[in-house]
Amino acid sequence: MPEQPYEPEGVIAGTGMGGAMDLGASEATTLEKGPGAPPGGGPAGRPRSLWSDAWRDLRRNPVFLLSALVILFLVFISLWPSAIASGSPLSCDLAKSQDGPGPGAPFGYDGQGCNVYTRTVYGARTSVTVGVLATLGVAVLGSVLGALAGYFGGWWDALLSRTTDIFFAIPVVLGGLVLLSVVTSNTVWPVIGFMVLLGWPQISRIARGSVITARQHDYVQAARALGASDSRILLRHIAPNAVAPVIVVATIALGTYISLEATLSYLGVGLKPPSVSWGIDISAASPYIRNAPHALLWPSGALAVTVLAFIMLGDAVRDALDPKLR
Repeated sequence: MPEQPYEPEGVIAGTGMGGAMDLGASEATTLEKGPGAPPGGGPAGRPRSLWSDAWRDLRRNPVFLLSALVILFLVFISLWPSAIASGSPLSCDLAKSQDGPGPGAPFGYDGQGCNVYTRTVYGARTSVTVGVLATLGVAVLGSVLGALAGYFGGWWDALLSRTTDIFFAIPVVLGGLVLLSVVTSNTVWPVIGFMVLLGWPQISRIARGSVITARQHDYVQAARALGASDSRILLRHIAPNAVAPVIVVATIALGTYISLEATLSYLGVGLKPPSVSWGIDISAASPYIRNAPHALLWPSGALAVTVLAFIMLGDAVRDALDPKLR
């Protein structure tokens, strides 16, 4: 059974914020075809789906292209940092403490005599790893809990709503200071676990609202009348039509998690030396801001550019997936 049957009187179009809106047949056709599209919308006269239409818009969006190039570069240096940075980020020479740019060190040296360029390049690996894994964990946990609450409702929905209220009342930075201060591990996993623990309620609320909206559509009622199981309805009919808002929020949140990791590392409760992190380098360079501002400038700039790239990417995806913004 098709997931979104054609409705002659009106078409339900999902929005980028988890809602839906009723469109007339002519308006729905305009959204599917886009301006200047040939009759039929797609190859062989088939109308384009929301995803193909969104990809078409993204390819023409310079903000998306620019942010995607920056992110691809960050992923590349995270996987192969030695391709553009020679030496070890843990190799330091106190004789070069706070020295300015020179041969082999275009960004200069920090207070411990470490090569700022090498540490900035290797710091991207930590930030990208924490951001991606935390986002995946938050998206999966929040989507599953929110989808179950939105689909089944009842006591499960009430329990999830009260639980999310409790988590929303916990300040993120203060919670990190309390929870991570007792952790002795020097890996990224405690930081990722903390972000997943406090980040899933936002995604669950969005997934819940999207599932509640999709659950009311006619094709879901038809599948239920034909005897489809709850798991089949959720996975085959509701999930594909409710996942767009989750993707948008998760993409924007990825940059937030990278910033949060740097903040916790700066405060001394996130990653700790000898780990290489932009937050650690910013914290170490703060006392020398007058004598060696370059040691603070480059890791701070790399962090700002990374966070901005993911936020710009999320905004572009949101614009492409929300029919109201076209």
